[in-house]
Formats: sequence, C-alpha cells, structure tokens
Amino acid sequence: MLIKSLLSLFTLSFLALNLLIFNAYSKAEITQHYTELEWDALIPKEDLDILLNPPESILNISDGSSLDTLDNLKSITDEATRRYYQALHSTRVVSTLKQQKVKLPGFIVPLVSDQQNKVTEFFIVPYFGACLHMPPPPPNQIVFVKIQNGIEIDSLFDAYWFEGTLDISTNNHELGNSAYILSLDKHYEYLL
Repeated sequence: MLIKSLLSLFTLSFLALNLLIFNAYSKAEITQHYTELEWDALIPKEDLDILLNPPESILNISDGSSLDTLDNLKSITDEATRRYYQALHSTRVVSTLKQQKVKLPGFIVPLVSDQQNKVTEFFIVPYFGACLHMPPPPPNQIVFVKIQNGIEIDSLFDAYWFEGTLDISTNNHELGNSAYILSLDKHYEYLL
C-alpha cells in the first residue's frame, strides 16, 4: 500500500512538474514569436535605394518654398526624379513578409471610429509630416488595421508597438493608401 501511495505521489508530482514546465515554455514561446521589424524592411531594396538617395533636383529645392510639394515632382522630367516620384507612391512589397508574425513601432492615423469614439480602422505609419523633404510615407510604408472592438487613443503624437500577423493587401483611403494589412493581436505604448 505504501508503495502504491508513493508511486501515485511520484506520478502526480511528475505530472505537476511537467505541467509547470509546459506552461512556462508556452508563455515564453507566446511572448517571443513576433519578429521585430524596422520600417525599411517593408520596402523592396530597389525602392529603398532610390528613397535614400534622392536626386539632386530635389535636394536643391528650399524647404517650405512653393516648389516644395509632391505635385511639383510631376513637372520635373529627368529620369531620376521620375523614379523617385514612383518610389514615393510604390505599392511594391516584400513578399517574404506575407503571413509573418511581426512587431512594429509606429503612429496611428485614425480612419473610422465607432460610437464610443474608439478607432476601429486606422493606418500605422512610421512618422508624421508632409513636404518634399519629409513626404508622407509611400503605400509600402503604411499598414492598414481593422479591429472590431476598437482602441482608444489619447494623442496622435503617441507612438505604439503593434504585434500581429502581417499580410499583403492594398487599401485605398482618402487619407492615403497602404500596401500591407495587419491582423492586430496586441498594441501598447512605445516607451523609450
């Protein structure tokens, strides 16, 4: 009888220990399965090279002048400026990011809110600003999110971390176009 009791106790202890190990492993796995991305990882190399090396015709335009607009780029006909303009509007994506679990920092641009003023559709962008020297992000630098329950935001100037599954999908809105969509699992404040 004593042997059976000890064996039962040993079996229960063994099962409890395994359950604890399994739970600890599962929690660690859950918190570590998102790949942290830098924003330039969303842009194909060809477009990134062009955006990082703007043509001389653009660098010579004074910041804030009447020529400091994206529409002005349409009137400049040299090949380098034409390609730069195309890169600023590119929907080309990095196909290997499709269905990847990612963690991405960014800002919220609200598109749709519910009756409780929670944002239910929004773009995630890497920065704010819109002039020739700091143009709005191209579509392959904008991620669309749609969530049923919505989220509350205190300020458009607050940065967040976003975790979820990234996919390739173009979304057009009057405030901009995106080339990616994120199925959001979690968001939280970006703290330095």
